[in-house]
Amino acid sequence: MKFTLSWLKDHLETEATVEALTEALTDLGLEVEGIEDPAAALGAFRIARVIEAVQHPNADRLRVCRVETFPDGPGGRTEEVQVVCGAPNAKTGLVGVFAPPGTHVPGTGVDLKPGNIRGVDSNGMLCSERELMLSDNHDGIIELPADAPLGVRYIDYRGVNDPVVDIKVTPNRPDALGIHGIARDLAARGMGRLKPITATPIKGTFPTPIGVTIDPALKAKGCPHFAGRLIRGVKNGPSPDWMQARLKALGLRPISALVDITNYFTFGLNRPLHVFDAAKVQGNLIIRPAQTGETLLALDGKTYTLSEGQMVIADDHGPESLAGIMGGEASGCSPETTDVFLESAFWDPITIAATGRALKINSDARYRFERGVDPAFTLPGLELATQMILDLCGGEAGTIVQDGAPPDTTRIYQLNPARVVSLVGMDIPEATQRATLEALGFKIDGNAVTPPSWRPDILGDADLIEEVARIASLTKLQGAPMARSLPGVPCPILTPLQVRERTTAAPSRPWVTTNA
Repeated sequence: MKFTLSWLKDHLETEATVEALTEALTDLGLEVEGIEDPAAALGAFRIARVIEAVQHPNADRLRVCRVETFPDGPGGRTEEVQVVCGAPNAKTGLVGVFAPPGTHVPGTGVDLKPGNIRGVDSNGMLCSERELMLSDNHDGIIELPADAPLGVRYIDYRGVNDPVVDIKVTPNRPDALGIHGIARDLAARGMGRLKPITATPIKGTFPTPIGVTIDPALKAKGCPHFAGRLIRGVKNGPSPDWMQARLKALGLRPISALVDITNYFTFGLNRPLHVFDAAKVQGNLIIRPAQTGETLLALDGKTYTLSEGQMVIADDHGPESLAGIMGGEASGCSPETTDVFLESAFWDPITIAATGRALKINSDARYRFERGVDPAFTLPGLELATQMILDLCGGEAGTIVQDGAPPDTTRIYQLNPARVVSLVGMDIPEATQRATLEALGFKIDGNAVTPPSWRPDILGDADLIEEVARIASLTKLQGAPMARSLPGVPCPILTPLQVRERTTAAPSRPWVTTNA
């Protein structure tokens, strides 16, 4: 699970450093496997100005540039260097991005050294975006506005100085597959304040013409709840630069605003969604068991042959989506899409896992649904995604259509504060235990504790104690000898004289232990 620091700060109000946050995450059980820091790779690239650019005396396609650089940053000393540049837009007065000798250029894999090109000395490089691996643009060097701040690091000016953290999420923590869940853990540890999520219901301005039905054979388990709505009059262009930057940082390829929004919710709130091009849906949608031999051309370009026990979302034509795993090509969104059906559902983890293994499909949706998403967030997630589509793509929303209801996950366990000592060996005040559980979203009434709907791993009162100890930090656990009075703990069998004899003999006989 990857996330960027700025994305985390959308959910956590904090002033903590990346180092402090990652140390806390590992201690909380969300082991940090790596940190990608753009400053380490691109920190040396600074904004500079071309004082003069003249024709190279020995090459028609090269220019000799006098470049004003700021090696110490803005406001520091200036230095004039000579750079030979082959970009067609190299010209006098251009404000661009300069890399000094000694810099590693990630887009080329080259470490810059002072050189001589066709008889002219060159010290450093004026760079394109592809050479910085920020885009595929290599038509010329980066050309910035004339008022761009000279000497500033380009990653700061461009807004891409955003560290990426990669954590290992154990199967029992599906809530940590969303950035909001990670922020909740950090807030409970005291690393900041969790920013609440408010899903304001959006009143539909017209009836959604596509109905939804769950086959009775699946409603009890396979798909307890399915909801969606039509949003018409949208414009499906590229998603905003800030969203594309965050998705790219996670290793995702931006596709279009509608698709990118669903991916944004998958990683941000652990709420996988799907969008159908409504014009390509024939009739109503039904969630039903697949018929043996049915096929589906999925969005990954592969055709899958389905079998009994698998679930599909189908229309009057046939399967349009492999439920909870991947959408179909036939009803996928394109730049021409103007009406979209936005779907949010809760799928049975076991069924999703079995289907994914059988068909050998790995998707971000499957990864989350087979571990268990929050069933109570199905409708709030739909409302939030609707609002983002309206904000970024325009249009108007129809009424929500749904079948089934979120499964009831209510369960109550008794909190016994004294058990922290007996189970973990830590002495944590009762008030702290209660505050910890409340910070994690547990509801407490007396000693009765109700786990939140997003924590399917809490299955007993011992799990409550584990949460308290995890947030308090098991690194604070102090080792102590077991009491000799406890049954099964043996008493010393060596006499004091024998212990002294062993101690005296140890220097000449190193194989003799001095431990009694």
